[in-house]
Amino acid sequence: MGFRKKTKTIPAKTPEQLNSMQAAGEIVGQALQAVKAAAKPGMSTLDLDAIAEDVIRSAGATPTFKGYQGFPGSICSSVNDMIVHGIPSADVILKEGDLVSIDCGATLNGWVGDSAWTFGIGELAEEHRLLNEATEWVLHQGIKAMVPGNRLTDISWALEEATSKAEVKFGVDLWIVDGYGGHGIGQTMHEDPYLANEGRPGRGPVIQEGSTLAIEPMLALGTADSRVLDDEWGVVTVDGTFASHWEHTVAATAGGPRILTPRV
Repeated sequence: MGFRKKTKTIPAKTPEQLNSMQAAGEIVGQALQAVKAAAKPGMSTLDLDAIAEDVIRSAGATPTFKGYQGFPGSICSSVNDMIVHGIPSADVILKEGDLVSIDCGATLNGWVGDSAWTFGIGELAEEHRLLNEATEWVLHQGIKAMVPGNRLTDISWALEEATSKAEVKFGVDLWIVDGYGGHGIGQTMHEDPYLANEGRPGRGPVIQEGSTLAIEPMLALGTADSRVLDDEWGVVTVDGTFASHWEHTVAATAGGPRILTPRV
């Protein structure tokens, strides 16, 4: 006697739940905007952390990152060759030409928003500007694959294909950081499934209307390889080349991808 194999899907949220996630996501967007507006040479990444935390708490939310698996900050602040998970520090002082990645999460009424963007302090070196613009473009190309009926790795493939196209479009060599990627998200920050930033299409669970994922390409200029610092959080490129990280929380809807972390 045969049986029908159930098709695994990425869990769906109701329209009301998506609205709740966007309410949290909008606070994240506001925190990121405030951090970018304030960031200037001479400030520390701990200063930026205080700004983000104030925005989040003033909006009635809590910083998702603070205390998460022991992480001490409200943001991850990753400068230059640091890819992700940088701990905010009074000892990391921003200077002209730095490339700063800020990753931020907020929890509001039990729902999480998670987003990251990377920006320059003052004028960037041309290759760093191109790296950053390319990574943002790759994110938005990957988001286009977040539609009902696609499978998880259709997004992975879209990100990988976009990275190859971005090398031509922006005239810069790009490396997809190995071993890091996006994730499911909802009432907790990191949920199944893990979303790789490269890979063959047509695999993994099916995206439903109402499925949510944090999509987050991380690209570097010289290597796909990284190492974790002694603080057990910060991840840097092994060759010291700069990296860029962009992320949005995105829902699949009948009308197309819906960004739940808008920067309005």
